[in-house]
Amino acid sequence: MLILDRYIENRLKTALQPNKVVVLLGPRRVGKTVLLEKIIKEIDKPHIFLNGEDVLATQVLQQRSVTHYESLLEGKKLLIIDEAQKIPEIGKILKLMVDSIKGLEIVATGSSAFDIMKYTGEPLTGRKKTYHLFPFSELEYKQRETVIERQQNLRHRLIFGSYPELIHIDTNAEKAQYLQEMLNAYLLKDILVFEDINNSEKILKLLQLIAFQVGSEVSYNELSNKLGLSRNTVEKYLDLLSKVFIIFKLKGFSRNLRKEVVKNSKWYFYDNGIRNAIIRNLNPIDLRNDIGQLWENYVVSERKKKQFYRGTLVYNYFWRTYDQQEIDWVEDRGGSLYAYEFKWNEKRKSKVPVAWKNAYPDAQFEVITPTNFHNWLEEKDENY
Repeated sequence: MLILDRYIENRLKTALQPNKVVVLLGPRRVGKTVLLEKIIKEIDKPHIFLNGEDVLATQVLQQRSVTHYESLLEGKKLLIIDEAQKIPEIGKILKLMVDSIKGLEIVATGSSAFDIMKYTGEPLTGRKKTYHLFPFSELEYKQRETVIERQQNLRHRLIFGSYPELIHIDTNAEKAQYLQEMLNAYLLKDILVFEDINNSEKILKLLQLIAFQVGSEVSYNELSNKLGLSRNTVEKYLDLLSKVFIIFKLKGFSRNLRKEVVKNSKWYFYDNGIRNAIIRNLNPIDLRNDIGQLWENYVVSERKKKQFYRGTLVYNYFWRTYDQQEIDWVEDRGGSLYAYEFKWNEKRKSKVPVAWKNAYPDAQFEVITPTNFHNWLEEKDENY
């Protein structure tokens, strides 16, 4: 089986320290367990691997006493707990371990950010480092693809996305089936289980509406009317969907102009394949009328992966004025502004908006196309 080295592998190894907890978050099926098994093999430390979805593992950890944990971990240097958010009061359990068992290193993974952050947040303050893992990134594909292959495969990934298991599936029909099963069996399941939410039809409809509006501002009132839900419920569902790593929000940027739009937000998907599975359209690019949305979503999600993996300190925004001048992506890095416009068709010219240029004359501006996309992802500067 082909296994790509994950970009954050070395950072995770470095983060493993005595009496500290490494928290690894990410959606299901992105390879968290495979990555940890690889790291365990390479560092070769006595360890114990528990699964939070295993009832017996939960029962063992619920016996909260130092004596019990010392007996459980006798001779072990490393404890890994997969799907740790499934274990009640996991934060208090981990705190007791790292405070009481000298030299113990701990890794806890979670596919639902709301649970693991809720139960490990306060008790582990100052004792943990958090990392994220996503579907394969372009930074990882470059290990096995030439420049030409990356350009060719880009068109494929715009449709099917980058979940690791897809590279072992041969036909497009099988890939489509895999994505549909992923959506129903794993991603939606996580959010429906949380807080006993049973309205799967509304959740799916909400995701479909967001999928059709990728790259556009989203009105919560409009979503509320279309779904027959209160605005508060819509916002709650969107927040939960972001915490199971299906979608993420982009806010509007404003610093100087009264005409800048900041009220609404944009929403993007972490993976193009999931987005396309939600709208049940996995047709090739030549048969699509949404290539602009596909390109923008893919570029944005890859940029987010890069920022997470490199630990970039950055604020991301879109920018628009009420007279329809706009920029797709704005990064505020240490007070310096970098503006980007995304164009699939390289023949379409794009100039920096006059209002932006006048308001932020020191900001850099660049158009990102399939030609310079990979260079943009791999660029290095003082902020990366």
